Amino acid sequence: MEKKFLNPENFTKVMGAYSHGLKVDIGDSEMIFVTGQIAMDANGKPVAPDNITDQTKYVFENIEKILKEGGASLDDIVKVTIYVTNMDDFKEISTVRNKYLANAKATSTLVEINRTVTNGCDIEIEAIALRKK
Repeated sequence: MEKKFLNPENFTKVMGAYSHGLKVDIGDSEMIFVTGQIAMDANGKPVAPDNITDQTKYVFENIEKILKEGGASLDDIVKVTIYVTNMDDFKEISTVRNKYLANAKATSTLVEINRTVTNGCDIEIEAIALRKK
C-alpha cells in the first residue's frame, strides 16, 4: 500500500505526527483523508472569529486545496464530519456545506463540541474522498 502525505504550502505548520491530508492507493482507486481543518491562517491566527459562515467557507477552501494536491476535488468527497461549537449555527453551516458539496452529495455528520484546539475557531471539518485513478 502506497501513502502520500499532503501538506500544501502556505498552510499552518504541521506540529506533531500528522499531515493535513493523506492519499492512499487502494488498487484502481485512491482514498484521500483530510485531517480536521479549522479556520486558522498560516501564522496560527483565527480567521473570521465569530463569523461561522466565513469560517466554514475558509475551511472548505482549504479542504479543496488539500484535495487538489492529491489530484482530487470536492466532488470526490464521500464523507465529511463537521464539529461545531454552537449547534445554533446549523443553518449557516448547512448553506455553505451544500454549496461546496453540491455535486458530491457526500454523507455528512454534524456534532456539537465544547471547543476546537484554537480559541476563535468555531468549526472543524474532516473529509474522506475517493477517486478512480
